[in-house]
Amino acid sequence: MNKKTDKLNFLTAGMPLATGKGSYPEAFSILDDLNLDGMEMEFVHGVRITDKSKDFIKNNSENKVITAHGPFYINLNSKEEEKIDASVQRILDTAQVANDVGAYSITYHAAFYMGKDKETVYEQVKTQTKRIMDVIEKEKINVWIRPETTGKPTQWGDFEEIIRLSKEFEQVLPCIDFSHIHARTAGKYNTYDEFAHILDRIGKELGTFALENFHAHLAGIEYTAKGERQHLILEESDMNYKDLLKALKDFGVKGALVCESPNIEGDAQILKEYYSSL
Repeated sequence: MNKKTDKLNFLTAGMPLATGKGSYPEAFSILDDLNLDGMEMEFVHGVRITDKSKDFIKNNSENKVITAHGPFYINLNSKEEEKIDASVQRILDTAQVANDVGAYSITYHAAFYMGKDKETVYEQVKTQTKRIMDVIEKEKINVWIRPETTGKPTQWGDFEEIIRLSKEFEQVLPCIDFSHIHARTAGKYNTYDEFAHILDRIGKELGTFALENFHAHLAGIEYTAKGERQHLILEESDMNYKDLLKALKDFGVKGALVCESPNIEGDAQILKEYYSSL
């Protein structure tokens, strides 16, 4: 892949808030000032980026870890064929830009169950992932492709499903959103032992390699019995980030930890400083 990391890197989800309406050069300068390791490019409503921005990121990313998040309008299990095709294209577009700028990996929310049983949806996601990977291979796109664990039981993507899919394709690995898993299970997966269980499963099923090439998301989170409601600032939520960071350290996890809380850079700094103190 484009980049292999030798440590756990702390990233903001999108440009730091302090960038305001500024551009990537300002964002990179702020990341340097805050001693943060990089950022996740957020393609929320579509994969749009200027050639100038792409060139800047590519030329200035040697000391940064860059990841990318695909648009929200992705559903590989849509009832409408054209929406599936559009979803596949959005994932490919995200991967192409990530490859162009020398990014580490991309992530996206892959699908909704749409009232179908889990196995049927798994097979559909697998079929569409094969379509994606055939193009990735042909075009020599050199980034990790990572479906993300999702925050609601109506969304495809519990950590078992993501691990299973990762075993099927060489260039697919999980993006583990610990806040989503916590919300999806209405408050479980918030102790050291539970975090360790997830990491242990990944290590056993996918190998140590997957722990040393990790991509994760973390934020405070508000949830109900139906799963995720919204992201919160870490200290305003029950997310047990300290035990999570201890588990990540104990398992020797390397890669990218992207902070998605509303205060992205402040909370990313809190995470990095606490991790460094362990």
